[in-house]
Amino acid sequence: MTEMSILAGQARQLMEEFLARAPLREDQIMVLGCSSSEIAGQTIGKGSSPEIASVIFREIHPLLEQRGVFLAVQCCEHLNRALVVEDSCARLYGLKEVMVLPHLKAGGAMATDAMSRFDRPVVVESIQADAGIDIGDTFIGMHIRPVGIPVRTGIRSLGEAHVTCIRRRPPLIGGERARYPQLTGGEKWEDLKTK
Repeated sequence: MTEMSILAGQARQLMEEFLARAPLREDQIMVLGCSSSEIAGQTIGKGSSPEIASVIFREIHPLLEQRGVFLAVQCCEHLNRALVVEDSCARLYGLKEVMVLPHLKAGGAMATDAMSRFDRPVVVESIQADAGIDIGDTFIGMHIRPVGIPVRTGIRSLGEAHVTCIRRRPPLIGGERARYPQLTGGEKWEDLKTK
């Protein structure tokens, strides 16, 4: 098996496990921060790899598309961590579009790949997503709606890059008298409303 096919298999497994633990609904947004440099064992921003980015994108994006979930690909710090999204996502959420064309030295390999693969890509200044995967410690937390909850998968790294996953839950309110729906299994919100 080639190194790229192993990476592809790991990326697919990561995405499948993540979606099993953080089920996303249609029209929700998942942020992907990915350093192809870190995956290749180099310092972030020092060895962008279009080939690695392509492999990761081809495994992750179709699984989200099948569920009607939007993918937002974070650019690097040189573009202030702006994001590449489909125009339909930007319009649905009223996101602020910015004028820039990501490339390997400003934006990174993953954002560059997303620009070429999305149907109608646009770059937006920021986003408040429902979940995210961070490959290579690219710091996607600024793009996740509160309250962020870690998601653990069996994939802790892709290549040499550290992987972390996050999902959100609504903030809990109401104090000691409040009752809360179970977020993973157990009682459903509808059941609590009738009690």
